[in-house]
Amino acid sequence: MTTATKTRTINVFIADPLSEDGIFPLRQEQDLDLNIIVDTGLAPEELIAKIADVDVLLVRSQTTVTREVIEAAKSLKLIGRAGVGVDNIDLAAATEHGIIVVNAPDGNTNSAAEHTIAMMTSLARHIPQAFNTLKNGKWDRKSYVGVELKNKTLGVVGFGRIGVEVAYRAKGQRMNVMAYDPFLTDERAKELGVTKATVEEICAAADFITVHTPLLPETRNLINKDKFAMMKDGVRIINCARGGIINEDDLYDAIVAGKVAGAALDVFVSEPATDHKLLTLPQVIATPHLGASTIEAQESVAVDVSNDIIKFYKTGTVTNPVNMPSIPKELLAQVEPFFELAEKLGSFLSQVTTEPVKEINLSYAGEVANYDVRPLTSNALKGLLSKNHGNHVNDVNARYLSERIGMKINEHKTTTAKGFTSLITIEIITANETHTVAGTLLNGLGARIVKVEDYVVDVIPQGHLLYIKNTDKPGAIGRVATKLAEKEINIATMQVGRAQVGGTAVMMLTVDNVVTEEDLVFVAQLENIDEVKAITL
Repeated sequence: MTTATKTRTINVFIADPLSEDGIFPLRQEQDLDLNIIVDTGLAPEELIAKIADVDVLLVRSQTTVTREVIEAAKSLKLIGRAGVGVDNIDLAAATEHGIIVVNAPDGNTNSAAEHTIAMMTSLARHIPQAFNTLKNGKWDRKSYVGVELKNKTLGVVGFGRIGVEVAYRAKGQRMNVMAYDPFLTDERAKELGVTKATVEEICAAADFITVHTPLLPETRNLINKDKFAMMKDGVRIINCARGGIINEDDLYDAIVAGKVAGAALDVFVSEPATDHKLLTLPQVIATPHLGASTIEAQESVAVDVSNDIIKFYKTGTVTNPVNMPSIPKELLAQVEPFFELAEKLGSFLSQVTTEPVKEINLSYAGEVANYDVRPLTSNALKGLLSKNHGNHVNDVNARYLSERIGMKINEHKTTTAKGFTSLITIEIITANETHTVAGTLLNGLGARIVKVEDYVVDVIPQGHLLYIKNTDKPGAIGRVATKLAEKEINIATMQVGRAQVGGTAVMMLTVDNVVTEEDLVFVAQLENIDEVKAITL
């Protein structure tokens, strides 16, 4: 990713109302030339008409960033969502166009957790219904006898940041907490004092059930009529996450049938939901998507996204990417030194073949195998595709573009690095060829290509290279040097390798000049020269 300097104006378009305190980091930024445009409440066609020269688009939940918007934004590099959910952003289109989408997953965690507990408490004690009755002039205590939270079982479906915070607060109410999450380990559950369970086990045992999963194909309608049938009579349901996780028709039927004693809803499948049939039921309490609507949360999510914009244009990285691998900062520091090496290896392979790549095998050996290597694979793919895709390919869309053209991507890890602390080996397979290159980082010396095909070499992966295959016979090196001298091409370094005496050998030359196609033909005419390729890294 490229970084910006103050000489280039960066157009930041804010399409939804954001806290002025939240965008203060953008206002006060001195090193970047930021042109901040605030234009909210636009219809889709109005946004499309204004977005052509926009570099960064900031939204909350009001604006829908469609494929049409993305395709109209010729300069767009980053979309920031001041909040957690990105349902209103076409992630596939953004990824395809190499646009990073960032969100603010931490900024509203506390607010969402507090709202969930408030809704659960209000549901248990009928607070909204009792208030409305009193407001209408009736003092009615008998109709609103509630239940205590103490010693009740709360089932938390989705145990990420918000789910964990809800569990902390529920335990403060002396509730028993069951939790489901596909990534929840036994050790983590024990550490947090919750019981790890399946969704089905939660449905069977919980008195209150709250959902905190993202809305994905596998979580849509996760709580449906089959799950309601498993539940206790009198169970209470809370959804402050995403509309659609709970099937609304099935919830309505379960309440009418008496299976569910009540529901507290902050979100709906279609919003605004002012005439929803669930709102006709006295057992239902609801708020208009207020989970993140606190002064503190509104400021915090905007600050987080603003800081990510600044970080992107200063360093080329972001803290909270949605559509590219995200790894913790301390782990990123370990793997980041390999980024350039992986890209250079991919670029090298793209220049040794002219055929479409059908399959790529990436092997990570030694210490690097202990890291999250997804960013390294993305960088290798970016290097491999850049020959044909140019600047259109980046860290965001490299895997997408590779898969779109039918390339099979295989990753392999091993602790054995064959004499190196870390070793990255990449093999590409075409219809008629297989090519391999391997590289490492040497302490104090930087990146090195250490193997090409079956030949051991030691080459700095930068500048202009000549990759020559020849028959291992006396005089080959001298004849190549002489030919290059005739073309006034100066050799800076030379590495040679061979598998056996008299067999095929390779030369890897670093030269000072760009080698033209005419020069390649000139060298290839030499005796015992089988193949000559120019490579620029």
